[in-house]
Amino acid sequence: MASTSSSSAPQPAPWKASFLEHLNSMDSPEFVFSSLTPAPKNSPSDYLPRARYCIFRGFWAELPENKHSDAPKNERVYESEMPTFTTDVRMNKPFEVFASSSGHAKDRSQTQGSGGGGPCEAVWWVKGDTKVQWRMQGEAFIVGPDVEGEGEQSKESSGVRTVKSELESRMRVVKEEGKEEWSWKRELVGHFGNMSPGMRGSFRAPPPGQPVDQPYDDKNLKLGEKVTTLDDPVARENFRVVVIKPEMVESTDLSDPTESRRQQYRYDGSSGQWSHVETWP
Repeated sequence: MASTSSSSAPQPAPWKASFLEHLNSMDSPEFVFSSLTPAPKNSPSDYLPRARYCIFRGFWAELPENKHSDAPKNERVYESEMPTFTTDVRMNKPFEVFASSSGHAKDRSQTQGSGGGGPCEAVWWVKGDTKVQWRMQGEAFIVGPDVEGEGEQSKESSGVRTVKSELESRMRVVKEEGKEEWSWKRELVGHFGNMSPGMRGSFRAPPPGQPVDQPYDDKNLKLGEKVTTLDDPVARENFRVVVIKPEMVESTDLSDPTESRRQQYRYDGSSGQWSHVETWP
């Protein structure tokens, strides 16, 4: 990847260091990810909220070190403030991210590749003495196996173009040398490699949410599988990385009831800067 597309280069976020410090103090960096799902016909609202716990997997283009992973890694030529987590394309999250986006996907056949852009929120509660809540509002994008094709598959879909354009606009160059060699596919595979064999094997499980008495591919899909390689075709077909592109970030410090404050940051795409306002909690 040679260059990023942005009206103004994104500047470092003033909240990032504190955010990482707090997450590093957690036993597990769990957070609640909320998205929108299309409401049933005749509902008073077009969408309904959905929330679930996920695990923070680092910022996009800043793949965490993992001594147990043998996956090839990109050089650290970019950094960002876009949190990532992983999911299975067969789950509801990818469909919701596509269905609530400007593309308004109608069925799951339209959500198998990269794309999305639906609105989302993410919330972390840092327990113990810290007692700080972090909340992010923004858009979520799906990075799938089609993000970087080869040969006849090299033609990019509209979803791939959207993902690259939106995420590149918030990827900050920190090392000019190596930009040409930076690979979207390598970043995706790196996330897969950072998972344990048991987590990789979860992408070979029976279809999530499907009633157990319905037929499925029981020869290839089993509970409790372990995948020790990077190229398992079934697991890789189902594996996705979700990238949150935040537009607003809040931290609410409740450690001292007499001094509680909320720090609110908003991103301005025209300047690449984050504004900051301190408010009452």
